Amino acid sequence: MPAAPLRLAVINSSVREGRFGPTVARWFVTQAEERADMEVDLIDLADHALPHQLSHSPGKEVTALLGGVSPRLAEAEAFVVVTPEYNHSFPASLKNLIDWHYTQWQAKPVGFVSYGGLAGGLRSVEQLRPVFAELHAVTVRDCVSFHNVWGQFDETGTLTDPTAASTAAKTLLDQLVWWGLSLREAREKRPYSS
Repeated sequence: MPAAPLRLAVINSSVREGRFGPTVARWFVTQAEERADMEVDLIDLADHALPHQLSHSPGKEVTALLGGVSPRLAEAEAFVVVTPEYNHSFPASLKNLIDWHYTQWQAKPVGFVSYGGLAGGLRSVEQLRPVFAELHAVTVRDCVSFHNVWGQFDETGTLTDPTAASTAAKTLLDQLVWWGLSLREAREKRPYSS
């Protein structure tokens, strides 16, 4: 009996005005939606006003703000973070999302699609790996990286040469499905506790 499709949340992490993230995220979501082994949920952080102060007992306002994102993260069985590189790191909006959640990430795989200039956002990915490890998530090795991203997409948001990026996306998605289904089975047999 084939496994139920993996529930994948794709997180577009940049909220800056004029951001390029929606173009990259839409391209990746299209790649993922072509597969029968996953269901895709695109979460754009610009659509969610996350709170700015941490509290161990959030009030009603904070709970309401998180209400649009938290259940979607909890439902996901795997994640792909679409991230730019800002000042050799990842966006504050993404760190805010990560820090407001804990159990939602546990025992689930996380993949990365990065973009930027010469480094292609890879420095942000390398800083995210230990952050997700602290949250008991598993980061997959391979990622998709767009170096000098602005010259790779045309004015309609289409990749001018999709060969290498599509191959990288397939590798990333294959790894996410393997980890995601394996961890789903493990969580069903033995609930995860940290």
